[in-house]
Amino acid sequence: MNVIIPTAGLGTRLRPHTHTRPKPLVPVAGKAVIGHLLDKLKVLPLDDVVFITGYLGTQIEEYVRKNYNFKSHFVEQTELKGQAHAIALAREMVSGPTLILFVDTIFEANLNVLNQTDADGVIYVSEVEDPSRFGVALLEDGIITKLVEKPSTPVSNLALIGAYYVREVKELFAAIDVLIEQNIQTKGEFYLADALQLMISNGTRFSAETATMWEDCGTAPALLRTNRYLLQHETGNVEQRDGAIIVPPVFIGENVEIRNSIIGPYVSVADHSVIVDSIVRDSIINQGASIQSSTLEGSLIGEGAHIKGEFQHLNVGDSSVITFGSTIQ
Repeated sequence: MNVIIPTAGLGTRLRPHTHTRPKPLVPVAGKAVIGHLLDKLKVLPLDDVVFITGYLGTQIEEYVRKNYNFKSHFVEQTELKGQAHAIALAREMVSGPTLILFVDTIFEANLNVLNQTDADGVIYVSEVEDPSRFGVALLEDGIITKLVEKPSTPVSNLALIGAYYVREVKELFAAIDVLIEQNIQTKGEFYLADALQLMISNGTRFSAETATMWEDCGTAPALLRTNRYLLQHETGNVEQRDGAIIVPPVFIGENVEIRNSIIGPYVSVADHSVIVDSIVRDSIINQGASIQSSTLEGSLIGEGAHIKGEFQHLNVGDSSVITFGSTIQ
């Protein structure tokens, strides 16, 4: 099986953190978002994994080659024309059964069904309260009859979670070609859901598979919510250590110094960070950050950032220096 993973988005909703790294490499629960996704592929017999990269794409290639040993290719999307346009860039590298995964989300679902289905493809869905933010699916006897991208009026509460399987990817490429030739766009972009709808209209049978968990990683509040879920369900507790009170669940990386502080619950602390005389809860502290004399909650602290002061709610990018109080040292 082949896998196509588009990663070229700018991640504007996660700035300032995506000024210095692509969105798939933003850490959550001790690992890059894309790392959580790639770990789930271990149950599949993989042939090729194609990453469609863009801004800061070399960082994604370096991360994948360092941490995974499957056969991989990296293709740059120089024009951001949408999901379908990005996927079409992989046409020279894949054929046959192909799984397409987007990196905005982390999900739990049965991927083994892909080896058992008699349908032409599988689209993973999840029930949501606000379907206007997503592409949605309409079903009849478990088969998808229609896909609508970001409907202005409610037609279904089954959102597309960003995981799609096609038995023959060449048929998808052909549908994308029609999409682009006929300039079928949604809100100025070529969407994958529109290409899949062309296939459905031509008789392709997609079954729907419901995800058991689906968490978004596209905004700071969503990333913190996903961090809470993963810490509670995957990472487990960290042993108590001298000089700190640890309130699980938390993740603490290697070579982390914690003195006279309370950490947790729901805190991820990356390698080589320092936390002194502070209280930190429901936050993500990235590599090499320094927190001193502070109380943080619901915060994202960038790599190498330095925080010193009183209670705050922060979203601080890499290499920042923040000092609260009347005395600057």
